[in-house]
Amino acid sequence: MSGQLALLAQALCYVEEHLCEEITVADVAEACYCSVSALQKLFRYVTHYSMKEYIRKRRITCASRELISCPESSVLDIAVKYCYGSNEAFTRAFEQIWHCTPTVFRKQARFAELHPRWKMPDEKGEMHMFQKKELDISELYDLFLQRKECWFICCDIKGLMPINEISREAGDLAILTTVRRMEAAADEEDVIFRVGGDEFVLLTGTTKESEARNKAEKIRAENGIPVVYEGREIPLSLHVGVTRFEEELKYDELVARLKKTMYEIHGK
Repeated sequence: MSGQLALLAQALCYVEEHLCEEITVADVAEACYCSVSALQKLFRYVTHYSMKEYIRKRRITCASRELISCPESSVLDIAVKYCYGSNEAFTRAFEQIWHCTPTVFRKQARFAELHPRWKMPDEKGEMHMFQKKELDISELYDLFLQRKECWFICCDIKGLMPINEISREAGDLAILTTVRRMEAAADEEDVIFRVGGDEFVLLTGTTKESEARNKAEKIRAENGIPVVYEGREIPLSLHVGVTRFEEELKYDELVARLKKTMYEIHGK
């Protein structure tokens, strides 16, 4: 298993280092000294995506971040940076993930990390990688250190697996809708992070529990409203709860506390 973990780590690092270059699965396999078929099989087993699709999602995520953070860059500049040859090609790929154009996204969105980078565990945690994937929440941790007295709003999608069984695209739409419900309840200083496959947190800028609970209730009020995928209505509901951690926590401690909170809100 440690060999598979090392291979996956090497492949993920190679992808991240070459997102702004034309790369193929064969390029990644050659860099990792393995066959294309072996890499594809491992990658799909762990991620449920093909490597080609993962590269596309990571490129669009990075491009989305730059649309928000780099207003001086044109949409075409960002498209070309991430290996799209035209505005049209970039817009098609972008709309498949965000269901809006890059221009509309730039005007309205505040959250870009729909498909964040994975965080690789150490060897002791290698089985965990194959059972439940961890995402890199370094930015969340840095912000938490500045806002230790502020409240988290934790959201976990109810029954994402059955939605994914309808289609991965339906699951992605449920994830995107979750983000938009959280954005609608958020204030300007609030920041949303994806912390798991179906888990999200909104780190507020408030120290008042009542304000955090009001925001959580706005999100919860949307429960049961369906998303529409290919004409089919799929009810979408979230487990929602609030918490805060005023003490100094290490990165792994924050991850563990958030996971514990996510488990606890399942009963609510």
